Amino acid sequence: MLDKRRFYINGKWVDSDGTHTLSVISPATDEPIATISLGVQSDLDKAVSAARAALPSWSGTPKETRVGYIEKILARYQERAEDLAKATSLEMGSPMTAARDAQVRLGINNIKNFLYALKTFDFERKLNSLAPDDRILLDPIGVVGLITPWNWPMNQITLKVIPALATGCTAILKPSELSPLSAAVFAEVLHDAGLPAGVFNLVNGDGAGIGNAMSAHPGIDMISFTGSTRAGIAIQKNAADTIKRVCLELGGKGANIVFADADEGAVSRGIRHSMMSSGQSCNAPTRMLIQREIYEKSVALAAATAREIRVGRPEDDGDHLGPLVSRAQYERVQRYIRRGIEEGARLLVGGPGRPEGFDRGNYVRPTVFVDANNKMTIAREEIFGPVLTIIPFETEEEAIRIANDTPYGLTNIVQSQDLDRARRMARALHCGMVELNGQRRGPASPFGGVKMSGNGREGGEYGLMEYLEIKAVSGWNSTRIEQAAGAAVTPPSHDFGD
Repeated sequence: MLDKRRFYINGKWVDSDGTHTLSVISPATDEPIATISLGVQSDLDKAVSAARAALPSWSGTPKETRVGYIEKILARYQERAEDLAKATSLEMGSPMTAARDAQVRLGINNIKNFLYALKTFDFERKLNSLAPDDRILLDPIGVVGLITPWNWPMNQITLKVIPALATGCTAILKPSELSPLSAAVFAEVLHDAGLPAGVFNLVNGDGAGIGNAMSAHPGIDMISFTGSTRAGIAIQKNAADTIKRVCLELGGKGANIVFADADEGAVSRGIRHSMMSSGQSCNAPTRMLIQREIYEKSVALAAATAREIRVGRPEDDGDHLGPLVSRAQYERVQRYIRRGIEEGARLLVGGPGRPEGFDRGNYVRPTVFVDANNKMTIAREEIFGPVLTIIPFETEEEAIRIANDTPYGLTNIVQSQDLDRARRMARALHCGMVELNGQRRGPASPFGGVKMSGNGREGGEYGLMEYLEIKAVSGWNSTRIEQAAGAAVTPPSHDFGD
């Protein structure tokens, strides 16, 4: 069993001041695979002190210097890609092919996209042509606390750590206690890249302990959190007393709207998309809305596609689904499947229990419900497992109403060969992201949602902006004194021109 009880603070691996430990459990076998320490307040205080001490020097480095460090991080990350993939597969059950080609690859893409954005990013800008002596300075917000989830560990860690460092902030990372192994490898990557001591720190712990302490800590200027909506609400409340900025990327219940004129692959593509990473993605399109004209044909196609999806062990290569991350998550998904049956949705494929051939581990049968309505629990709550709910609709207006009738607002998908209609739908859907006709969002496109899906955006230039404060400066090119001493002060005008 791996011993991962040390924290990375001020450029060194150090012991925790606390005595409580936690076993990391294999999703595939239900057996312990590693031990971590659960941090205490004094551990966090040390990390904050290190980050604050490093902040003046790091925030004052030229942009080109930070670019150089991030290029070294990228190179070292790529060298350790297989170690990162093995750690991810071990801790959260991702099959090795997905761990390499999706989980770890997303981290590489994120770092490259941030480098592209940073190299052309202007931290000093003119206000506008009407105010030639005014400048806008974009300053690093300070010490940031970064709390990341277990489902896409390297994606979320790189989406937070890299822009924080790129903008001149110093950082404290608390990865999920369910997936701390890949985070430890990532800390080694940053150390080997030569990052100055205190710029990046890692403290393990659970949400009730270190998570709450971070969100309330007066020495932390910002919290960026990805996880459940319930936890995001608690973090925002804890952060209120210190008026720190809080960036939240929370849950989702995306709608995949399939019109009668959608391309032939729309339904099959949507089924596979919703099941990716065993359905453990906040932006998974877990409600499929199908227009009545093609409903029966599409249901048959959905059944055929879902039955082709295989479940397998995480150590194996292939395009199969792995187990869910934990026993608690497995039981949660089982409850939702039973609830769908109880509420009257028709079980098309899958159902309760493990797939055939699995007598232990958190494996779930890929499950599709049809003939559902948007009032059912399985259509309203985030399940976070390989469970899809299919709902019929008649008109464009009804599709918009159903899609927007959710507390969430992360990603929606529209499938129609009528581009005018697809664009109308994109404008009408209340969410942070819309994908049309299977076209994935481009590199560095901003990721984030509205309503109970959170606030803020991650990725590329938009991700850099989250870690910056806007400072307005007048008189940038002027040494003139505009008025005599003692003269009445004229209130500033917010109008353009006279």
